Amino acid sequence: MKKFAIVSDSCCDLAKSLREQYDIDYILMHFTIDGEEYPADLDWEKLSIKEFYDSFRQNKKYKTAQVSEAQYEERFRYYLDQGYDVLSISCSSGLSSSVKTSYIARDRLQKEYPDSKIICIDPLISGYGLGMICIIASRMRAEGKTIDEIADWIETNKKRFNQEGAVESLTYLKRAGRVSAVSAFFGGILSVKPIIVADELGRNVAIEKVKGRKASLIRLAERIADEIEVDECNEVYVAHADCPEAAEEVKGYLKEKINDERAQYFVSDLGPIVGGSSGPGTIIVYCFGKDTRKAAE
Repeated sequence: MKKFAIVSDSCCDLAKSLREQYDIDYILMHFTIDGEEYPADLDWEKLSIKEFYDSFRQNKKYKTAQVSEAQYEERFRYYLDQGYDVLSISCSSGLSSSVKTSYIARDRLQKEYPDSKIICIDPLISGYGLGMICIIASRMRAEGKTIDEIADWIETNKKRFNQEGAVESLTYLKRAGRVSAVSAFFGGILSVKPIIVADELGRNVAIEKVKGRKASLIRLAERIADEIEVDECNEVYVAHADCPEAAEEVKGYLKEKINDERAQYFVSDLGPIVGGSSGPGTIIVYCFGKDTRKAAE
């Protein structure tokens, strides 16, 4: 079986330990804060987590940049020149144009490397939902599955990766230009917290009105408990934007609601792209289970 690389982008949010354990590469997106550019580094080498989220609290201007064609081409070529095929899994097309850019790089390089495979997948999710897809792909690779078998499995099952999120404030969604649907949904009642999920088109949409911070965190756990299929995947990822205490609180609610000793819980940071769009105080929980996604109206 020909060896292949798994390549994602900054939206996978995978900690260094997981990327190394599962041999997953990622391409850097970039962002600017008040015009100064930074790499969307998941290891926070240029800017600490605290500094990053404090910039939002200080009302600094934040803007993101997708992965460029040149970046995709450079990284794909790096592996192709070593005799690898490439499985590229980028951020949801409902949130970023990066995956479409990967298609352009793929088509260009496929002519140059006709005996190699470059498979680019739109996972229709971001954050640790995307990261979980990469991890499962890596496990399947270790089991001896081919790149085509893994790509087919992802395409069949990608809508079973669920996201349940709650933000502390709608302010940051508004600044990120993602508040139009939320504003219509809530009618300006800012004391009501949105539950935000990935819909079937890979967009982040508000689907529930929950009053108060604590109630919204409990609701995340209730929804995940209803969605998870522990028999197939027992891992639950709780990602937070500089609010570790709230993340641990949610972890406790999850243990209570899921009530299955087989479930495993992982708490980690939201990366600078996903966290930057939702702002400090955001909690997002991910699991694999039922396909409950619907297109937003």
